[in-house]
Amino acid sequence: MAVLDTAKKVHLIGIGGIGISALARLLLERGYDVSGTNDSESKETLDEVRAKGVNISLDLEPQKLPSADLYVYSDAWLTNHPEVVEEARSRGVPTRSFYEVLGEIANKSKCLIAVAGAHGKTTTTAMFIDVLEAAGLNPTGWVGSLRAKTKSNFRAGGDEYFIGEADEYRRHFLNYSPKILVITNIEADHLDYYKDLADLQSAFRELAQKVPKDGFIVYDSSQPSVLPVIEGVVATVVDYKKYFDPNLPLKVLPLHKINAAAVLAVANILKIDAATAKKALAEFAGTWRRFEYKGETARGAVVYDDYAHHPTEIVTTLKSVREQFPDKKIIVIFHPHLYSRTKAFMNEFAAAFGDADEVLIAPIFAAREEPDPMVTSEVLAEKVAQNGKKARTLSSLDAATDYIKNGPTKGDLVITMGAGDIYKSAEQAVVTKSV
Repeated sequence: MAVLDTAKKVHLIGIGGIGISALARLLLERGYDVSGTNDSESKETLDEVRAKGVNISLDLEPQKLPSADLYVYSDAWLTNHPEVVEEARSRGVPTRSFYEVLGEIANKSKCLIAVAGAHGKTTTTAMFIDVLEAAGLNPTGWVGSLRAKTKSNFRAGGDEYFIGEADEYRRHFLNYSPKILVITNIEADHLDYYKDLADLQSAFRELAQKVPKDGFIVYDSSQPSVLPVIEGVVATVVDYKKYFDPNLPLKVLPLHKINAAAVLAVANILKIDAATAKKALAEFAGTWRRFEYKGETARGAVVYDDYAHHPTEIVTTLKSVREQFPDKKIIVIFHPHLYSRTKAFMNEFAAAFGDADEVLIAPIFAAREEPDPMVTSEVLAEKVAQNGKKARTLSSLDAATDYIKNGPTKGDLVITMGAGDIYKSAEQAVVTKSV
């Protein structure tokens, strides 16, 4: 029996996370009594949940965990606060991961559209929501960021269409049984879990094989790493490169035209009028932390923030930024994410900043890992310099804030970049802020 069938009161452990806070909204829409525990304030995610009446505790003492019929935990808490998850498990009621419960809800929809891939999941998912919304299909959807249009990571809709990101880490996306699977790309990543690219491809292949005969797999034929994944599947395979429109006007960076192509391919599958879909894409305002304009400093530098934390993402983003701002001096403040990722892709990171004029490296964001003394921001900065770029380190995120305030001037474009908290440095340094 599905755990949600018997639960009334659900407690979310790590409710401030970008995914699990969306699940809170989803459960509230389904009529559940929701509460949560978090280890810090998170205005971007918690304000909206609190506004819905959810009681949130910042008390991490395990014994003070509220009673519930079901506990749902964020993966990060298995490492950061395992004692809280263990307390939940010891109480004799179901305890599940965010991905297990999300999959249980999503799989009940008539058409689950899952967006998987190494890069581009968030933007593509948000675009999907906008297009289906414009077509009057009333989708339910969650995004691993905040849609600029609504400042929210969740859209409450009907039961027919569910749109969601499909996270490959630890094979989490296998909790989904999609009717339409979009694979943006596949590239070696999460090598703290996967052995190599082939191991990662095996997970994608298992997901692709779950798509039924009357379903669709939408992929990019120019991505050779995807081809072994879709070989012999029973679903109809659609190449979204055929829907690429180089003249499609976008408010966001030109690089997102490839994401729009995937959306147009699915729009065609769903028989959405192409003009309606293209109009919605042309009006798409982007998402939080995807080349998001943060404002201007007192010295006149313009500041953006971007979530890029993999070498390919950095290369692609900077190439598009250089294309859009050819006359700007581009300064990147990079916050490496994970010791394991930095170590595995050290040479690739070192070569990824070719379109930047200057690179500053903040201390590595450890997240779920213990520090590795052999992998440091100093080592990375030295390697970036060896690739012909002006590069140096910053001692802290406070130092990053001070630098943005007092260094760059009018004509400079600063990008804070990475999956950690570097965006806060951008926000604290600007005086003319985004609206």
